[in-house]
Amino acid sequence: MGWSWIALARVALTAVVLASPLTGWGQSVPAPPPGSGAGGQGLTWTAPEGWTAQTPSSSMRRAQYRIAGPGGPAECVVFYFGPGQGGDAQSNVSRWAGQFRRPDGKPVGDALKTREVTVGSTRVVLVELTGTYTGGMGGAPTGPERPDYMLLGAIAAGPDAKWFFRATGPRTTIEPQRAAFERMIRSIKRGT
Repeated sequence: MGWSWIALARVALTAVVLASPLTGWGQSVPAPPPGSGAGGQGLTWTAPEGWTAQTPSSSMRRAQYRIAGPGGPAECVVFYFGPGQGGDAQSNVSRWAGQFRRPDGKPVGDALKTREVTVGSTRVVLVELTGTYTGGMGGAPTGPERPDYMLLGAIAAGPDAKWFFRATGPRTTIEPQRAAFERMIRSIKRGT
């Protein structure tokens, strides 16, 4: 027996509401204010050799790199949302951890590693996660499960807002990049 036109209308209306800029997975984030995160309000860094710079796919991405490796391609993205945006470090670490599961489906727990370092005068929280990556941002639906994935992350307290560095991909591609990722983070400088 097929769907009634009322049921189909409800499904269509639900999809429109969920995809609206005001709710759910379609929620849009405003672009950072002009000039924020630039010059003296920005951060600079040196990307690892062998990472391929790409054109950022949104205004919240200040940099985007493709990382080649034995497990397949991975990416590193540098996010900047602007002053007062992006949330605190602990909330972001928790959200990132929520995007990973252990092989048995349970939360990552002890697979989450964090530590704090200071680079020049910039406080940075470093994050490392391994497990099954399910993705999903905010209210967004999760993507296909990707077993044996890894995330190397850093949350840097910039002059006017936090900057979020995320390298994500197959563990066999990301794990050998751990030292290169940390060198990139330790190269962070405040802009001039």
